[in-house]
Amino acid sequence: MNRKEQVVAFLKENPEDAFLNYALAQEHISEGNDAAAEIIFKNLLKKQPDYVATYYHLGKLQERKGEKENAMDIYRLGIDKAKEKKEQHALSELQSALLELEYE
Repeated sequence: MNRKEQVVAFLKENPEDAFLNYALAQEHISEGNDAAAEIIFKNLLKKQPDYVATYYHLGKLQERKGEKENAMDIYRLGIDKAKEKKEQHALSELQSALLELEYE
């Protein structure tokens, strides 16, 4: 059983687990399936907006799609959430990603 299959199996037991959903989205990205990953990331933001890592990776996905403004909006939302949750590492990554786009 490969890693993606393992994640899917775990999700059957815990379908609302934020980390497992995030991991499945990352597996889709590694396979080049940004569309499937985007669905999962957007669902995570709706159901579990406190899972801060989602904002960075969804923003990067939007960048790959050429949707700069959407990416910037996602980064801004993530920055607010990271501040609220006091997650310094995530805050730093999100601020850097936003800054890169603003000065691109």
